[in-house]
Amino acid sequence: MNRNEVYHQIEERFGLVPTMFKTIPDKSLEQEWELFRMIELDDGPIPQKYRELIGVAVSAATKCRYCELFHTELAKLHGATEEEIESALHYVKHTTGWSTYVNGMQIDFDQFTAEVNKASEYVRNSQRKKAPVK
Repeated sequence: MNRNEVYHQIEERFGLVPTMFKTIPDKSLEQEWELFRMIELDDGPIPQKYRELIGVAVSAATKCRYCELFHTELAKLHGATEEEIESALHYVKHTTGWSTYVNGMQIDFDQFTAEVNKASEYVRNSQRKKAPVK
């Protein structure tokens, strides 16, 4: 596909060709658009709203204002509420905070792994005990 054909597909999807696509060299434009479309726009195993909420959280963590705007708007287009967006941001704040702490404290990774595995098994067993008998 040549540049004009790719631009036509992009314009059909967005109503315009965003500058970020105009800066991509001819030799990789088609591949970049296909990958973008497949990952960002097409249906996948994770529903779009949740993928975009993940994008909101990742964008905030990486402090990319371009991605924050893009993923917030797409999350809203896919039905995310302000409460869901705030929750995703609170979750990433919480996760990155603990990441900073446990890495900074240099907690033994093998011990941490064993504790996570033990706690997970405990919860699994508790869930089995609570499951209704058929």
